[in-house]
Amino acid sequence: MTEFVAWMDRLPNLALYISLSVGAGLENLIPAIPADTFVALGGLLAGAGDLEAIWIFLGTWACNVAGALFVYRMSYTHGAAFFERGLGRYLLKPHQMSRMAGFYRRWGTPAIFLSRFLPGVRAIVPVFAGATHQPWSRVLVPLTVASAIWYGGLVRLGLLAGENLARLELMLAGLNRGLALAAALVGLLIGLWWYRTRHPVEDE
Repeated sequence: MTEFVAWMDRLPNLALYISLSVGAGLENLIPAIPADTFVALGGLLAGAGDLEAIWIFLGTWACNVAGALFVYRMSYTHGAAFFERGLGRYLLKPHQMSRMAGFYRRWGTPAIFLSRFLPGVRAIVPVFAGATHQPWSRVLVPLTVASAIWYGGLVRLGLLAGENLARLELMLAGLNRGLALAAALVGLLIGLWWYRTRHPVEDE
């Protein structure tokens, strides 16, 4: 990671702001992008150099929210049709979609909020919020607030590390282990729900 940080530090400030912001947005489309690590490194560079932490935060926060809302809107428009035909009909059956819509109506706000802290899961939740036609206001508020907390915390984490990259790596490793475990647990619960509700008779 030392070589990567050195490479980042050689980029012009504007290019670095843009790269971090775009990466935070693209994470909603490509979950494998390690946007969280990049943002924390941006905070470290802000603490050690002449980057402004506020611009790192604002850029990554705005683009992350915009990316999630784009996914939500595309799913709102095309998601239901996708799950009714082709490959989609093998992923979720109509009665499962109805149950998911009921879940979002009851628990959508806290679910969307908490999902923004979990890698992988955060990219999936807006998809089904859109596919089940949840009102945009119920998606926007928890998504915006949670993303502000998360990206603000990551920038702060980098600042706290100062110029000590090893310290930041240690803090990120501990944080990522905990979040990966939580995401795996949520994924397991979703998988169990999917399996148990494949047949309508099991829902009665």
